[in-house]
Amino acid sequence: MSSAQDKNHAEALDVDEKGHSDHFEKHDTHIFSAVDETGTHKKIDPAEIKLVKKLDWIILPILWIMYWFNYLDRNAITVARLDGLEMELNLTSTEYQTCVSILFVGYILGQIPSNPLDMLMTRIRPSLYMSGAMALWAVVSTLTAICHDFKGLVLTRFFLGVTEAPFYPGALYVLSIFYTKKEIATRISILFTANICGTAFAGLIAIGVFEMSGVAGLAGWRWLFILQGIITFVISLASAFVLPDEPINTRWLTEEERVLAHKRIAADTVQIRTNMTTFAGLVDACKDP
Repeated sequence: MSSAQDKNHAEALDVDEKGHSDHFEKHDTHIFSAVDETGTHKKIDPAEIKLVKKLDWIILPILWIMYWFNYLDRNAITVARLDGLEMELNLTSTEYQTCVSILFVGYILGQIPSNPLDMLMTRIRPSLYMSGAMALWAVVSTLTAICHDFKGLVLTRFFLGVTEAPFYPGALYVLSIFYTKKEIATRISILFTANICGTAFAGLIAIGVFEMSGVAGLAGWRWLFILQGIITFVISLASAFVLPDEPINTRWLTEEERVLAHKRIAADTVQIRTNMTTFAGLVDACKDP
């Protein structure tokens, strides 16, 4: 009799524990259970929708502004030519074109330590890595104002390319750790509008700055590099505080939002987890025939 009662009691406990387990599992994963026809994670939870909107209002604006100045600073040389840069530095047409093109040599070399996208990001905080790179390119861009010959200009252009290079892979990395596969394409498209606007507004901004020609004995094109460099540097300082590092430790998210941001990306990630480092993965990929 006692044995039968113990058996019934044990079965009741098993059912109760299973119920609690099922409830916990459903509570913890209900927002990640929905997928669309491609197998991509869908947002069905109001808290997640609110989180994504918050990410859009903080991450996208700072990345957009940084990318805008990235293009604004690199294109400054083309509009500076209109204010006499080429003539004042006694450049030939070939020398001027060399100064314009050399940036991309530095840009390619600067991409090497930043790719794959997270090779350095996994070792250095993204917020410091990207803001530091922006501060450096701001300084280099400003130094263009003190160039007096071809040698000085070609060197500053080369190092401008090196220092600007980390931004784009860094921006993609940040987007990839906060947005799902379905969300990221739209955000990258929005980011690319900064490229277009940077090119479009470079001339309009320059026209206003060129009016400062003669102030402190400096040509208008020199003021263009000085002012844009200073503003870029200020933005780099702000970006160090605004840019996130990882979903789980983002300072401007609540504890619940951090956990949600981390879990939704984990649910959207389908790659195999391994103990292989990023660099080892790169070497392995290069060896693969």
